[in-house]
Parts: sequence; structure tokens; C-alpha cells
Amino acid sequence: MPRLKRSRTEPLRLVQRYARDDAGSAALEFVTAGLILLVPLVYLVVTLAAVQGGALAVEGAARQAARVFVQAQDPGQAEERAARAIEFGLSDYGIPADSASVSVSCSEPARACPARNAVVTITVRVEVPLPLVPDVLNLDRAATIPVEATARQQVSRFWAEP
Repeated sequence: MPRLKRSRTEPLRLVQRYARDDAGSAALEFVTAGLILLVPLVYLVVTLAAVQGGALAVEGAARQAARVFVQAQDPGQAEERAARAIEFGLSDYGIPADSASVSVSCSEPARACPARNAVVTITVRVEVPLPLVPDVLNLDRAATIPVEATARQQVSRFWAEP
């Protein structure tokens, strides 16, 4: 039986033929690479937007609460106005006011706050939940990012004691 002689270029031709025959694989590669790269990128953008919204909410709420606190006529009215300002500031960003922790401090601890020339410091803290985290095994409580803002305002030197 005669032996068939193979040329040296025959394996190269086979490889070239298979390399040229990739019809339809570009769409599959695009979808695969798109899912692998695009889904985490979209989640990152959504997460950063949620954290930025929380940061803007607490910053605005703390600033406005400090402003209305120092303009109040008495301590009871100051606390009421500050609580309302925090509620409105957080609700603008869809954050419930009862989820925030608020602390108010005054540079004049011996007297009632607000007091003449006292510096009032209001700190608002909120836990921003990560988006798309399920409620299973309390993961929604563990997957949060704390956001905090502090605002200071000085009470007018012309403030009249009640």
C-alpha cells in the first residue's frame, strides 16, 4: 500500500481554516464579556449613587437643623424645629427620619441651649443600605454604610433669654 505523503503546510492550512470559521462567536463573546464587565460596573454606580444620596441627605439635614436651632426663641422650640428640619431633609432623599441618630451639643453646657454666643453642634448619622441585598439572614442590616455629617452654628450675641 502506498503511503500518502503529507506536506508540511497541511497542518497550517487546517489551523487557518478553523480560525476563519468563527461565524457567530463575536456576538457570544460580546454578551459574555458584557455581562462579566457591565453588571458589576452598573452595581457599583448604583451603590455609589445610594451612598452619595445618603451623604447629601445627612449633610443638608444637619446644616438646616443647626440653622433653625440657633434661631429659635426657646430650647423647646429649638428642639422641635431641628427635629422637623432633619425629618424634611432626610425625606427629600427617601430616608426615614426614625432611622437617623441625632446628637446636639452646645459649647455652654452649664446653661440651657441655645444661649447667647453659644456654638451649637448637630450631628446626624444614617446607615445607608446597599442596593439589592436580600433580607435573608439579616444581610440587609449588615450590608450598610454609615454616613455622618456635622454642622455648627453660633447663636447670635443679641439672642434674648426667655
